[in-house]
Amino acid sequence: MARGSRALQWISLVVLLHSAYSTYDYLTQLKAADRPLDHIPNDVSLEALVSLALFILGTVLAAPKMVEITWAKEMGKRSIDEMDSRLGFA
Repeated sequence: MARGSRALQWISLVVLLHSAYSTYDYLTQLKAADRPLDHIPNDVSLEALVSLALFILGTVLAAPKMVEITWAKEMGKRSIDEMDSRLGFA
């Protein structure tokens, strides 16, 4: 699953770069036509949000399996002597 999640992250990066280029191109065309700078088109904003969602999904899928962290599980690996051998506050 790691390869698929990494591929999803790369795809989201390409989509984000495309939306950045589209924004740059749109603003350049507005400046060339001497029109006032308007808001970014909705399709470019949607493209950036889809890219963000794909990146988050790829990151979640690439995360390692969560492990249980409890005192009982930790004490199963260690002895009480290891835990009490730490220096206390002086």
